Amino acid sequence: MAVDSSNPSQPAGQAGQEGAPRKPDPICAVIARTRHDMIHAEIMEAARRNVLLAEVRIDYLAKAPDFGRLLADKPLPLLATVRRREDKGRFKGTEDERRMLLRQAIVAGFDWVDIEEDLIKSIPRYGKTKRIVSYHNFDEVPSDLHAIFRRMHEADADVIKIACMPKQIEDVARVLDLVRFAKKPTIAFCMGDMGVPSRLAQLALGAPFTYGALNPERLAAPGMLTVGQLQNIYGVRRLNKETKIYGVVGDPIGHSLSPIVHNIGFRKLGINALYLPFKVPEGKLANFLASHTPLKIQGLSVTIPHKESAVHQATEMESLVAQTQSANTLVRTASGFKAMNTDRPAILESLTAGLPANPDGSPGSLKQKMALVLGAGGVARSVVHALTDAGAIVTVTNRTDEKAHKLAGDMGCRQVDWAMRMSTLCDIVVNCTSCGMYPEVDETPIHASVFKKGMVVMDTIYNPENTLMIKQARGHGATVVTGLDMFIRQAAAQFRAFTGQEPPVDLMRQVAKNALTPITVRPAAAKAGDGPGEPAGEKSDGPADPPAGAPA
Repeated sequence: MAVDSSNPSQPAGQAGQEGAPRKPDPICAVIARTRHDMIHAEIMEAARRNVLLAEVRIDYLAKAPDFGRLLADKPLPLLATVRRREDKGRFKGTEDERRMLLRQAIVAGFDWVDIEEDLIKSIPRYGKTKRIVSYHNFDEVPSDLHAIFRRMHEADADVIKIACMPKQIEDVARVLDLVRFAKKPTIAFCMGDMGVPSRLAQLALGAPFTYGALNPERLAAPGMLTVGQLQNIYGVRRLNKETKIYGVVGDPIGHSLSPIVHNIGFRKLGINALYLPFKVPEGKLANFLASHTPLKIQGLSVTIPHKESAVHQATEMESLVAQTQSANTLVRTASGFKAMNTDRPAILESLTAGLPANPDGSPGSLKQKMALVLGAGGVARSVVHALTDAGAIVTVTNRTDEKAHKLAGDMGCRQVDWAMRMSTLCDIVVNCTSCGMYPEVDETPIHASVFKKGMVVMDTIYNPENTLMIKQARGHGATVVTGLDMFIRQAAAQFRAFTGQEPPVDLMRQVAKNALTPITVRPAAAKAGDGPGEPAGEKSDGPADPPAGAPA
């Protein structure tokens, strides 16, 4: 069994600070395995993780279920689910056979059973088994969502579960609204990358629990997080209706380390807050802010492609934003959002710190240095502003000449065609494009022949920290500045703006470095594999355990 590298440091049942067993985390651990022995192993692991309950996906079993074996010595409540193929399950039998399996699971002694809303009337309540009435839609958020929800409220069930695939950012808000107005315990979230925040935000709105995979290689639904991520990155056991919501908006967003560093900062300082990764398509920032008003978002980090459009969503802005026309931070005010730019000072600090000292030992200076800036987006605006303000002679280039021409005109610097970037004389090269960012780690925005000893090369990408461009520049003797240093500096400034408190910078830097270090764990339990096509050892899914000084 693969180990989720975000393992909690406190096992299930371990005494808390006052000597009492810790309350289970509001997580349903999803177990989707083909063999009974592996299901049993993950049930034990779920109990060790101290989750509320575990869902056994009976439809994943390669053989007929042995309920006595599955339920033997169960250490925590178990939920039985037999998902049909039309709901992306794996059950191959008829509906009559599926209903029979669900009835057998109830009689056998499962604590919970998941029954689809169109089927629940045909399976009567029996014994002490609690019932989840569920609705799944992998294509869309239906226009009659509220009618479906009302129908589910009338069903004989203890918990309502709704999971849909959003087509637009407003869909996510529509689904989350169900939790706010529910009269029965309700779990409602969206699937896919765009739906990830809803899996967590619903807990702050009152949902009884959320779903998470024990095994990072076996995510039963798109966008599902792991138990380790829910516990160690997002701290779900601390979430309640008083939790303040923050986040990062961008597209793509899955690579972002912002949730890791900000959430660890909140936890270290005892701040009741949650920082989420919001995937917002280009041109949809205004739609996102309007539709997600009920979440009362207190602050946002802004990344590609929204840094320029964020300026227009603010009701007030600091002077740096007005000068650069780029904002990477939005902070809630009484009248809306204040736009800020923490990129610009972070860039200048990182570049200055990376400059070689002068021959006489004095600190290096950017004055009169020839700088080539690759890209013309929001971060490029901050870079060009920082460089020109420090006295550097800047040349901008971009794949789209029109954007480069506009940036050069706005900032009073030179512009060259993208095809001419290799022949431009420079002392400093700064990459502000997404070229080389995970997962396209084998790409670079400029040929290695440009680099030489004495040159300073900076990449604003931090995932990976050592991009191909950085590796090649270092190999040619250039001084390199990675994007991670800039990232931590700007994140720390954002944290101050969000909370008014000094961030634990060293801790934030350490967890970011941990998250960028791939770890593969192959425990003894995994050596035999788990059936055809299921590898024995599997890649970990995130940062390692929190370092010393970080609350679990």
